[in-house]
Amino acid sequence: MIYSMTGFGRGEHSTDVFDVTVELKSVNNRYCDITVKMPKKLNVFEDRIKNKVKSKLSRGRIDVYINLEEKAYDNYEVKANFEILDKYVEVYKAIQNRYGLSETISLSMLSRLQDGIDVSYQERDENEFWGVLEPAMDIALERITAMRAVEGLQLKNDIFSKVENIRTVLKEIEAFTPTIVENYKNKIKDRILDLLKDMNAEIDEARIANEIAIYADKTNINEEIVRIYSHLDQIEGILNSADPMGRKLDFLIQELNREINTVGSKSPDFDISNRVIELKSEIEQIREQIQNIE
Repeated sequence: MIYSMTGFGRGEHSTDVFDVTVELKSVNNRYCDITVKMPKKLNVFEDRIKNKVKSKLSRGRIDVYINLEEKAYDNYEVKANFEILDKYVEVYKAIQNRYGLSETISLSMLSRLQDGIDVSYQERDENEFWGVLEPAMDIALERITAMRAVEGLQLKNDIFSKVENIRTVLKEIEAFTPTIVENYKNKIKDRILDLLKDMNAEIDEARIANEIAIYADKTNINEEIVRIYSHLDQIEGILNSADPMGRKLDFLIQELNREINTVGSKSPDFDISNRVIELKSEIEQIREQIQNIE
């Protein structure tokens, strides 16, 4: 299946403790370039996240955005530091007795004391984080892959259409090729006759035949046309394969363009030159489409 490198996927997963959202965005890139933005407490998973993305997406610049919200605080422990509190109470009572104060010691007063209450945070196990992160990633990857597949099918159909256009124009070029040498033969004979009409001389048919043979060899584009058809067949075969194909197609388009340039440079025919321009236009459009294929 053909995949585009452009896509978006969002995945969410919740537990009693966490809400996780994962967003994946991808655009064209020659390689697989992954950037991950996430809370610091998830940094330990960066390599695991990138490997998981690479297992599904082989090319493109892929941005991964992860948001984690912690809903439960069962890993916090809050305790009264009675050793500190006892000392404060002892001092308060000594002050009351010394100065005859009637004000009582209140809970509000004690709770505001520095170090009177200890709060400790117990780090959660990595498996607990990954257990909520991985399902959200799976959903996001599934959705971005589906989107890339839809766009890939559109690219495939468009490229197939352009390949057929190239075949049609190529057949028109083939139809013109037999007349090139014949036209040249007639033209050179007419030119020689004009030169010799006042000289009462005869045309050297052997010399003309040799000149025409040289010209026919220089303007022969049969090999180029055969190779162009071969490249078109390979492009269609690759588009129907299941492997990543962007780099292969890019190489074939370069070869296809080279052969068509050769056809244009070898052929002096005006009609063929116009059709070469059409072919180059179709190839350039295919090249632009291929830049978005995984």
